Amino acid sequence: MIPVRLTGPRLAIREYHHTPEEVEALHALFGDPEVTRYLPFEPRDRETCADQIELYLEEAMAESRDTYRLAVVRREDAEDPAEAVPVAHASLTLGTYRSARLGYVLSRPVWGLGYAGEIAGLLCGFSFDVLGLHRLAARVDVDNAASAKVLTRLGFQLEGQVRHDLYKGGVWSDSYQYSLLADEWSGPPAR
Repeated sequence: MIPVRLTGPRLAIREYHHTPEEVEALHALFGDPEVTRYLPFEPRDRETCADQIELYLEEAMAESRDTYRLAVVRREDAEDPAEAVPVAHASLTLGTYRSARLGYVLSRPVWGLGYAGEIAGLLCGFSFDVLGLHRLAARVDVDNAASAKVLTRLGFQLEGQVRHDLYKGGVWSDSYQYSLLADEWSGPPAR
């Protein structure tokens, strides 16, 4: 495995560690009903989050890696990002024809600080500059205006609305489909 380590002005994105602190950090994300409101699953318990980290590490060790599920930490929280506790989760799932789907989830205490844009920008740079991808896609719940704004600022184009894209809690919801092509990527906007 070649570990992923991406560094931005305020954040670092790295592989997860299977420690109690990291399990608790993932549970703070995936166990929070408000955070998971727009995610395709119900809130998860600690044991499930521990299993998820184990899966993430297995995926990282795959000979031909096609899934990146990564911890996001604040650089100010520790000199070495490996020692900082995650405040968000980043994902990149490779598809066919040099494409991928990206995603990000932030814990409530860091909402509204501009971290989602930095995370998505780092994933875009990694996708286009390191992995040599041609196309990135992202789906956003139609009610998640903040995430749609993040993608638009980075240059993603709205492709359309996917009807009844998610069934959760007995209710269907729609998503907006966004995409960004390699030749449209000019780097993250200046802060």
